[in-house]
Amino acid sequence: MNWCLVFFLIHHVMTCNINGESHCQLSSSVSGEDAKHCMEDVYTNLTNGDFQDSVKAMENLEDVLEMTKVVNTTSIYSGNLVALLNKPNSSTSLTIHANNSEAKLDTVPNSKVIVQLPSVLGAGPNNTLVFCMVTVPKTNLTLLEAAGSIYEGRLVGLSETQEPMCVFLNFSTKNYSSDGCQTLWRRGQTHITCSCDHLTYFGVLMVNSSPSPSDQKILSYITLIGCSLSLFGLSITVLLFISHKKFRADVSMKVHISLVFALILLNVHFLPSEMVAALSSTSLCVYMALALHYSLLATFSWMALEGFHLYLLLVRVFNIYIRRYLLKLSVVGWGVPAVIVSLVVIIDRTAYGYTPVDSSNPNGTAICYVTNTTAMMVTTMGMIGLVFLFNVIMLGVTVRRFISLRQGQETNRSSTKKDIFTLLGISTLLGITWGVGFFSVTTAGQYVFCILNSLQGFFIFLWFAMSLRKGQKSAAEVSNATQSTTEPKNRK
Repeated sequence: MNWCLVFFLIHHVMTCNINGESHCQLSSSVSGEDAKHCMEDVYTNLTNGDFQDSVKAMENLEDVLEMTKVVNTTSIYSGNLVALLNKPNSSTSLTIHANNSEAKLDTVPNSKVIVQLPSVLGAGPNNTLVFCMVTVPKTNLTLLEAAGSIYEGRLVGLSETQEPMCVFLNFSTKNYSSDGCQTLWRRGQTHITCSCDHLTYFGVLMVNSSPSPSDQKILSYITLIGCSLSLFGLSITVLLFISHKKFRADVSMKVHISLVFALILLNVHFLPSEMVAALSSTSLCVYMALALHYSLLATFSWMALEGFHLYLLLVRVFNIYIRRYLLKLSVVGWGVPAVIVSLVVIIDRTAYGYTPVDSSNPNGTAICYVTNTTAMMVTTMGMIGLVFLFNVIMLGVTVRRFISLRQGQETNRSSTKKDIFTLLGISTLLGITWGVGFFSVTTAGQYVFCILNSLQGFFIFLWFAMSLRKGQKSAAEVSNATQSTTEPKNRK
């Protein structure tokens, strides 16, 4: 009758360290060559060491083998130790054959041990089956005496090492998927970190919707590219404003640059929001949420003030002087959002923090934003609703003004094109595209909203660049006209 000692373990492996010059050193990744060196150390202990040292060496070998990274079936041999590491491709049954020099899934000559694993074991491709057979050398009398009734002094170990895997629930397929997720874990750790690239898209600032995972991924990339371009364009716009004295002296340009600063704050706090939400720092997430909400409200405020400034220029026209005009605009533009955010904090101190992008999937992608749904709807949708209504009226007044100015004049393609670009620039400054948010409950609406509003800052940069070019062209025409009128006098 054959006797064997079989270890069947399903567990998380504990980390161990071996002092001295042993090759059985554990790390986050152990190769097959490392495992072989460790087996050589165990063989040395079995040949020359005492019972306690040999048991400790075999225990460490077990940990090393379970830590060894393999892609397919790998057989390792050293002395009178053989091991087989296997990543099952399916849940079918397996049969392991081993002799004193090798272990395989096929038959081997002079087989000493045959191990059959049933399909009900359910070992999947994320787990590793570890088989090891140790034969106590006949020269080590101490171990042979300790082994006692173990047949032929042969020990057989078998374990299944389970590895965790980060997944997300795909609502379209109703299945869990690991696409886009990376599992950051090594054996011995007490926690698992999931790093997924399911990014946040711009529409979450206004509405909660549930696009399909594929659409959400595309919207996220659109948002990332659009916001990055906007941040770059807005930074160039600030440099243009600082470097051109004519811009700094223009009151309208000063209003525009305030909107630029608000959009810079919005993009700077929105882009890293998901990354901050993935961290364990609650206070940092609360700050990010509060700053993101404030910068969004400041953007709305300055878009409304753009409409008010346009009203003074086109409707009142005369007697529009307001003492300390820019200071008063700044108090409204930066102060009103601060008051709203303060009220939200006073009413609900937990209103800012970790917020899932999809309310129906609380364990999915999250950002640091307003956690109170009522506060978000009132402060964002309510405010943008008022701003959108006011600015649409101002845009209508502008269009009417353009039509009245063109009446009785001969229109051509150049003037029409110029008027269209002017109206598009004004629409960008007024934030008319944010009105798409009211219709972004559909997937098509989300695409339009993300494209237009993530690029708003870049559009404003183009507006500034065109205004600069227009100003330089006008200055050149005036200079040429002045030169042509002075030349006859100089000839006299």
